[in-house]
Amino acid sequence: FQLCSQCHPSETIFTAGPPRAERTAAGGSGRIGAMTSLTQRGSGLVQRRTEASRSAADKERSLGEEDELASRCADTQDDTGDSKETRLTLMEEVLLLGLKDREGYTSFWNDCISSGLRGCMLIELALRGRLQLEACGMRRKGLLTRKVICKSDAPTGDVLLDEALKHIKDTQPPETVQSWIELLSGETWNPLKLHYQLRNVRERLAKNLVEKGVLTTEKQNFLLFDMTTHPLTNSNIKQRLIKKVQEAVLDKWVNDPHRMDKRLLALIFLAHSSDVLENAFAPLLDDQYELAMKRVRQLLELQPEGESAKPNANELLWAVIAAFTK
Repeated sequence: FQLCSQCHPSETIFTAGPPRAERTAAGGSGRIGAMTSLTQRGSGLVQRRTEASRSAADKERSLGEEDELASRCADTQDDTGDSKETRLTLMEEVLLLGLKDREGYTSFWNDCISSGLRGCMLIELALRGRLQLEACGMRRKGLLTRKVICKSDAPTGDVLLDEALKHIKDTQPPETVQSWIELLSGETWNPLKLHYQLRNVRERLAKNLVEKGVLTTEKQNFLLFDMTTHPLTNSNIKQRLIKKVQEAVLDKWVNDPHRMDKRLLALIFLAHSSDVLENAFAPLLDDQYELAMKRVRQLLELQPEGESAKPNANELLWAVIAAFTK
């Protein structure tokens, strides 16, 4: 109420303000505006807090991924050596296990390593994404009846692998794993297919190891003729290789081939097929040797057909294993 100044001093007249409804509406709108601004400020605060928590979570996740990647790189360096020059292919590892350290050559009585090295080439190309088996189809063909298909003809950087890959790519109709092991080894009665043979494989692999600083080159006289040999010059690399094979069947045994590294699994199978696996177990004590051979026998008793059908299995790897263990 307001006091009217134009009235008689003895009379007091009050004038009313705005109607009650208008005051209520004005007050209500003011309170609603205040509540709206508070709600907006609150939602803005919640949004900022949510964004801050998300950014912190993303940062922790990225740091975790970087740590995991770093640990993987460290594990890879531990397994493959100190630098790229000491990273060996599957063929080079099998040959290194078979070479005599001082003499620099494989046993004259070993007639298995030739085909074993060809099997290594097929698996190496499969692990590098160059080869695969054809689809099994409705009839569910077996591993040894399915053809080898070229998945990619990109160069591998290895002369032997690229030579084998070119043969497989250019051959029509395709051949099976068993046929390719025989053709690349020169073990065929068909004179029209002798050109598939890869020649001087052991010597060429030894020269690769010389370039990588693992072996050296010497000439030795064997009464009637001279022979080029490749004695071991870097024993650390071979010791790491032997330790890796030993640990796979002893300290780091997982009792499941699908939890093992595919390259290491292939190395154990093909070293056995090449008759050089026992060279890795020779330094073991008797009880360790018995345990290692027992676990190798467990691997050899696996059924490649069943194992190849399991998730994340490399079918061509198991096809090569089937060719040597049938």
